[in-house]
Amino acid sequence: MIVRWGLAELEPLLAELGIERPLLIASPRWADLELPIAERFHGVKSHAERAAVSEAAERAEAADGLVALGGGSAVDSAKAIGAKLGLPVVAVPTTYAGAEWTSFFGMRDPERGVKEGGSGPSPVAIVYEPRLTLDLSREASGGTALNALAHCAEALYVEGRNAEADSHALEGARLIGETLPAVLEAPHDLEARTTLLEGAMHAGAALGSAGLGLGHAMAQALGGRYGIAHGAANAICLPPALRFNQPVASAEIGRFGEALGATDPVARTEELARLSGFDRLRELGVPEGELDEVAEATVVRRGAQANPRPATPAEVAELLRSVW
Repeated sequence: MIVRWGLAELEPLLAELGIERPLLIASPRWADLELPIAERFHGVKSHAERAAVSEAAERAEAADGLVALGGGSAVDSAKAIGAKLGLPVVAVPTTYAGAEWTSFFGMRDPERGVKEGGSGPSPVAIVYEPRLTLDLSREASGGTALNALAHCAEALYVEGRNAEADSHALEGARLIGETLPAVLEAPHDLEARTTLLEGAMHAGAALGSAGLGLGHAMAQALGGRYGIAHGAANAICLPPALRFNQPVASAEIGRFGEALGATDPVARTEELARLSGFDRLRELGVPEGELDEVAEATVVRRGAQANPRPATPAEVAELLRSVW
């Protein structure tokens, strides 16, 4: 993976990769951002909605590469288009979501209330620009950072865990745990934003190497059904997933806590979630009467199947009720 820092690196990077006709994939928020890209698609929807991805794919037929600018939805949209058309993707992340490090992507079908996945080649390069995160809202800052923290925690104990992922996960957890409160307190602190983005980079690398666990599976099921932001769902779902895995992964969760500088890593993740504005699923509009159905949708996801402790629908429903 080619990793560069600073938006000024984008143009020489595209030249180095031989991409002459890139299409920008982004949301309307970035319509006025000056970039060395003539062709643009600014129709990205939350959770990479399938209709928007199809529309962007039609626009990409004359392109020889894609530049994904934005959070996980923009990057997932570009990965889906790249997989369909065989185009390389360069990611410019503007949140801490970490989608730039993986080959898989999710697309939401809002009519069916599901988020389906696919995979293709991983992005060929990433350009990190901390200045693009300075105006990120408190909710998006905290939510996507906690999503990154979940990448760190789960990489330590999922089926695909490995030494390289462990190293990234522990460094990511350390940087995120140290810096997220400072970013929430002073969102325009460029040094803190840079460090938090570095932590998210390590978290994404851990995710790409090891994979997802039960916490992410619950968050994906919630996002698919209700359109809840992935970061918000992960912020609430990570603590119960850690508690559930404690009997079989106590050593790994203990290492996660040490990296966070916390004797009780579950309590610390709950504290960071509340600090970011996330506490209960009911506050995100999740109906209590549908938790059993969410649990059924959770257990069939890849993250649940890679979890170190198998979970039944009844057990997942109980976890969801504990944070409802």
